[in-house]
Parts: sequence; C-alpha cells; structure tokens
Amino acid sequence: MDSTSGGATAPDPNSGEPRPSAATAGSSSASQPPPPSRYESQKRRDWNTFLQYLKNHKPPLTLARCSGAHVIEFLKYLDQFGKTKVHITGCPYFGHPNPPVPCSCPLKQAWGSLDALIGRLRAAYEENGGLPESNPFGARAVRIYLREVREGQAKARGIPYEKKKRKRPNVAVAVASVSVEAAAGGSNSGGGEGSGGGGGGDSGAAATSAAAAAATTTV
Repeated sequence: MDSTSGGATAPDPNSGEPRPSAATAGSSSASQPPPPSRYESQKRRDWNTFLQYLKNHKPPLTLARCSGAHVIEFLKYLDQFGKTKVHITGCPYFGHPNPPVPCSCPLKQAWGSLDALIGRLRAAYEENGGLPESNPFGARAVRIYLREVREGQAKARGIPYEKKKRKRPNVAVAVASVSVEAAAGGSNSGGGEGSGGGGGGDSGAAATSAAAAAATTTV
C-alpha cells in the first residue's frame, strides 16, 4: 500500500523547520496581559490630556512647576466642553431644577465630573513618580474650588448635593438590649421565691447594670 495516499504527511524531522506545539501556542496566549479596566483607561486619557494642556500653556509649564492654581485653570478650561446647564443669577430659571423652556445660560462641567477627574489625576500623578506631599491635585486651593463649584451649581440648578451619612451598626446595641431584658426578667422571677428572692433580685439588678454598662461601652 502506498504510504503517500493517506491524507496529510508528518513533517520531515530532517527539514530543519520548527514543529509547532500546542503548549507553545497556549503559553503565548496566556502570557498576554489582561486589558486595562475602564477606570485605568480613563485615568490614562485624563493624564495625557493634562500633560498636553501643560505643553500648550503659554508660557509652557512643566509638571514640576505645576501648582494648585494651574490645576484650577485646567478645570476652568474644561468648562467649554461641559454639557451641564448652570443658570446665572439673573436667569428667571435660577434654582429651577426643570426649566420649562431652554435659556441662554452657559454649559459647564458638572461638579461630579470634576471631582472624579481630580481623583483620577491625583492617583496618576503619584503613579508617575510624583510625591504625595507635592501633589498639586490634592492642594487645599483645589478642594476649596471644588466645594465652591458644588455649592454654586446646587443653588443654580436647584439640586442640592447631600453627603452620604454612614450608618452606625446597631448589632451591638441590639445584643446589649436583649441582655438587659433577659437580666430584668431574671430579677422579676427571682423576686417571688420567698426568702431567697432578695438575693435573686440583687443578682438580677447587678446583671442589668453590667449589661447596660456593656451596651454603653460597645456603642
């Protein structure tokens, strides 16, 4: 029977051509890094945009000379690309959350967008070798500016920005209250046992006081 009549032939080991292996193909695909997250991609774009802003600044600025004032200038520069209507004081819809008709008030960057942007740039600055103590995105002037933008937009748009309050855990309080009720029940049951009732009442009162003290300490 002819050996060449049966489909594909095995590669000649003397031909000098490398033989592909499944293990090699699998390792090459596994060695590829995972794609960056949406946050990391946005942070990289924001960082490149800021560096380009410094380059186009007149006079040009270096990152080492950048201060909080320059960061505020950058945030004001971004207002021209904003999509949030911020009513001026003389507008009849000032403080109106849903104006019935459009007005000629300017569009600006929303406070939430600026706040998130500063957070990403602050992280990117330190990831690119900047020191935390000299981070211009964490400057006090930038924090004050963001607070003024938040308060101004809240009044102009009639949409207050409320801080989320952390809820205190009530587990310890509930456990302590159960202990207090159990101790109070023990003192009541101990009071009806003739001459031994006095001792039971005293021990129940002591347990109640201890449980109440534990509740105060835990909270």
